[in-house]
Amino acid sequence: MTLSFSLQAVTDPVTDESPQPSLHVSDLTVVTDGGSVVVDQVSFDVAAGEVLGLVGESGSGKTTIALALLGHTRRGLTFSGGTVLLSGRDVLSLPADELRRVRGRQIAYVPQDPSSALNPAMRVGAQVEEALLVHGFSAEEAKDRAIEVLGEVGIPSDGAELRKYPHQMSGGQQQRVALAMAFACRPRVIVLDEPTTGLDVSVQRQVLETMARLCSTYGVAAVYVSHDLAVVNGIATRVAVAYAGRVVELGTPDQVFRAPVHPYTAGLVSSIPSPDQSEVLVGIPGQPPHVGARPAGCAFLPRCGRATEACAAGQPEPVVVDGRMVRCFNAGTSAPTASRPRILPAAAETVEARLVVRDLHGYYGEREVLHGIDVDISPRECLAVVGESGAGKTTLAQCIAGLNGSWSGSIALDGVELEPDVRDRDRDLLRRVQYVFQNPYLALNPRKTIRQIVREPFQHFFSPTKAEIDHEVERVLHDVAVPPAYLDRYPDQLSGGQRQRVAIARAVIVRPEVLICDEITSALDVSVQAVIVEMLRQLQAEHDLSMVFITHNLPLVRSVAQRAVVLSQGRIVEQGTVEQILANPSDPYTVRLIGDMPKLATTTLRNEADA
Repeated sequence: MTLSFSLQAVTDPVTDESPQPSLHVSDLTVVTDGGSVVVDQVSFDVAAGEVLGLVGESGSGKTTIALALLGHTRRGLTFSGGTVLLSGRDVLSLPADELRRVRGRQIAYVPQDPSSALNPAMRVGAQVEEALLVHGFSAEEAKDRAIEVLGEVGIPSDGAELRKYPHQMSGGQQQRVALAMAFACRPRVIVLDEPTTGLDVSVQRQVLETMARLCSTYGVAAVYVSHDLAVVNGIATRVAVAYAGRVVELGTPDQVFRAPVHPYTAGLVSSIPSPDQSEVLVGIPGQPPHVGARPAGCAFLPRCGRATEACAAGQPEPVVVDGRMVRCFNAGTSAPTASRPRILPAAAETVEARLVVRDLHGYYGEREVLHGIDVDISPRECLAVVGESGAGKTTLAQCIAGLNGSWSGSIALDGVELEPDVRDRDRDLLRRVQYVFQNPYLALNPRKTIRQIVREPFQHFFSPTKAEIDHEVERVLHDVAVPPAYLDRYPDQLSGGQRQRVAIARAVIVRPEVLICDEITSALDVSVQAVIVEMLRQLQAEHDLSMVFITHNLPLVRSVAQRAVVLSQGRIVEQGTVEQILANPSDPYTVRLIGDMPKLATTTLRNEADA
């Protein structure tokens, strides 16, 4: 099933007039305090009822552009040119007090992480009401509208739900509350920054359907920032591809994804995992240029396989090719997507399991959340764990790692029984089992530099010299595509994808035998995801690494895992090879998960070409 919604511009439900462009961005430019260009001459329009998908790698400027639409920049950045017209008014020139009245009322923002965006000390009903009270609604009006908009996003309006605190809700419910707060004042424009990152495919579909319905119903223009090209393909009416602070291609999803013109767009499309077969993932060679170190010519020049002398001479100006805008000197022809070799199933081996889990029952307080789990993981094997939010995936991983000590049963590593609590395990067992967390914003110490964060576990488990520390830190960061220039930066100076790469580096630097990856690619763009997955596959082969790979990205499972288990309500409903699970699912729950999986038409085209 393809994730697809009809989001053509709609008639204004109040005025019944033809929609006019709600947002007009012209030559938007953002620079650092030192004068280095971060966002350069970005221009686009978004009409009422339209969804513009904004895609690109980490560091491409997506979030900077998104925040600029609200007249906001991150620390150390400032606007140096351009306009952002909202209903004819330039947001960038508004006084601070007037800008505060515009935000939320006329233009709203849905952040990536709802757990951080919602106030943990306030009940969700009160938080939605507060968003209305600050914009002049009376208490009675705010209460009625809060009940209405929460109902529109699928949150029951009974007292029990409205009185819940954010931590009492699932990630999908929290994101629905964030959507309700954004739509409460009926804004003309809404900016969504990775709103479904970390959600399983079923909840993701529900959230996106809710967003689509609200945009269509109220004629809201939306800018949807995401690294998930398959989701953007289904939700957007037009797609803007950002690279090094510029929009390098802008067109319909069919134009951009099925026949990309810019070689960067083609590289992104080639990085998408196939939902139909196991393939070696191919990332874009090289790394995006750093702010302040972009080449004088085309910024994509160092990574481009079609570059000519003209590409080094100056910046390509926007041209129109087949109805879409593109910035490329070689825009006359479509850019080919890379072919990818298939991953053939490994021959069956009789290998003693490294990690053995038997009759595992996991608890949260008195409540049992895992019921009789049995799994084995061999050396050089990756076990994918899939299922909806609340299925027990993370609880299983935390029991193995000793982060949830409330369990009964048996977990053994190379025949050695693991203590339930990580504090009771010896030093060597701690090193041999490492965990990479889902949320890169909470996983890294904000008061330490990247160098300090990565070297700390290496120093703890070994007795290295300073030269050995420096060598290992630089090596492992290179492996996860983090440039040396970032060593002395702090986490808040990195994008979400860059932070996750640092978290992975911190785990693998101690040479673990079992690596638990809890949704580690959910914050990564497709190109970096491809690099990370191939790096993990190499670690499997070179170091006999065993992996537990928790993910909601089912196409990715084909390229990273050999076997999979499907969890539902704390029980294994299906277990087998990846090919068995994805190609011939036997349980109705698994069939539904696969049916909710977003797909991109380009995967079909690429497979036909390869055949």
